[in-house]
Amino acid sequence: QGPVCTNLGLKPGQRLTVKGKIAPNAKSFVMNLGKDATLLGLHFNPRFDAHGDVNTIVCNSKKVEEWGAEHRETVFPFQKGGTAEITFGVNQNDVTVHLPGHQFTFPNRLNLSVFDYFDTQGDFTVQSLSWE
Repeated sequence: QGPVCTNLGLKPGQRLTVKGKIAPNAKSFVMNLGKDATLLGLHFNPRFDAHGDVNTIVCNSKKVEEWGAEHRETVFPFQKGGTAEITFGVNQNDVTVHLPGHQFTFPNRLNLSVFDYFDTQGDFTVQSLSWE
C-alpha cells in the first residue's frame, strides 16, 4: 500500500500526475481514483502477469462492494524496474488516462462531480504526485 490521498478536490478540467518506479519483479500495481475507498470512479490496474492477464491494463469502477465491467487496454508501455508517469485528466463524463505514447478514456460510471480520493497499491513506488 502506497500513499493515500483524501480531499483532493479534482474537478473536470483538472489533472493528477503520478510519477514513480516499478518494482524489478513487478506482477501488477493499482491506482484508485474516486470519492473514497468504497466509491472508485477509476480502478487502474496494469498487470505484468497477474489474474491470468499478461501485459494488460485492466480498468474498472467500484460502488461499495460491486465492481463494474472490466475494460482492457492492450497497449502496455510499462517495464519492470522502469519508471512511469501517468496522468489522469478528469472530464465531465470520463477520465482520460495519459500514458507514455498512448491515451484512453474511461467513463465516469458513478457520475462523480469531484474526485477526492487516490491510492496506490502493489509493485509501484510513488516518487511524486502533482495536480493542476
